[in-house]
Amino acid sequence: MTVTVVELAPRDGLQNEPVPIALAHRVAFVRALAAAGLTRIEAGAFVHPVQVPQMAGSDAVCAALTADPSLAAAEVRISALVPNLRGLERARAAGVREVAVFPAASETFSRRNLNQSVDEALASAGQVCRAAIAEGMRVRGYVSTAFGCPYEGAIAVSAVARVCEALLAQGAFEVAVSDTIGVAHPGQVRAFLRDTAAVLPASRLALHFHDTRGTALANVLAALDEGITTFDACAGGLGGCPFAPGALGNLATEDLVYMLHGLGLAREVDLDAVVAASALIEPAVEHALPSRYYRAARATQAREAAVRAAVEMPAHDPRH
Repeated sequence: MTVTVVELAPRDGLQNEPVPIALAHRVAFVRALAAAGLTRIEAGAFVHPVQVPQMAGSDAVCAALTADPSLAAAEVRISALVPNLRGLERARAAGVREVAVFPAASETFSRRNLNQSVDEALASAGQVCRAAIAEGMRVRGYVSTAFGCPYEGAIAVSAVARVCEALLAQGAFEVAVSDTIGVAHPGQVRAFLRDTAAVLPASRLALHFHDTRGTALANVLAALDEGITTFDACAGGLGGCPFAPGALGNLATEDLVYMLHGLGLAREVDLDAVVAASALIEPAVEHALPSRYYRAARATQAREAAVRAAVEMPAHDPRH
């Protein structure tokens, strides 16, 4: 089994930070993640800066990355979120060849988040899909609130499947079924995948989990058992959701890769290098990163450094 990790920290992670991160830091962060062996990285969002000020400058960030010959040589796919045709045009001008659209399964969430009904959001997504595909670009779809909505609670499986099917029919190569507020549990994940298997092929689905209730890794295990092989994650566990108070953030790339390595999967991703990438961005976000593996690795590094310093310290001469 080949498992793919889609790295979203430069977009989904950083867009939830209280202050914008310098463009140079964002570019360096993506390059460090690519150096760790992550080959699918969402680097920005072409949305209005008034709505998401943290993603201002995505034009410059993506242009720098798509023009980087080392990333091209490593076959790193740089993608970006686009809400409409104007966003798509900006992404294309920045050299981006893969974009993502993001309708929701919940009617109330769609109106609150996008100011559109679900059907209107799907129509907008369809416009982007058609225009992008005509330009030879790839389109990924996210389906928000697939496992629960902050306004409506539980969402019918049929409602989620309808949005997923529509995105695939519009030309999306993959749909990321997203646990926006972090309420999914393994039984729910397993049931959803089994109930929709006849209309949603596992090969066309990805899963996007938040670790709000500590179930993200358990959800991944359940999904692996059902044949899902693509998972979203954010280095350091960056991110979260403004609609889920107390949320720790997205499933951390370090935590996911550590578990996958234990299963003999995703060995092409260098876990130490992912930790190094997170360590690079941590000072910029000005708070501790929530990834459990990251914290353990950094604590171990600090302890080992202290031991080395003690060993290298000159011995005390008792005559003085």
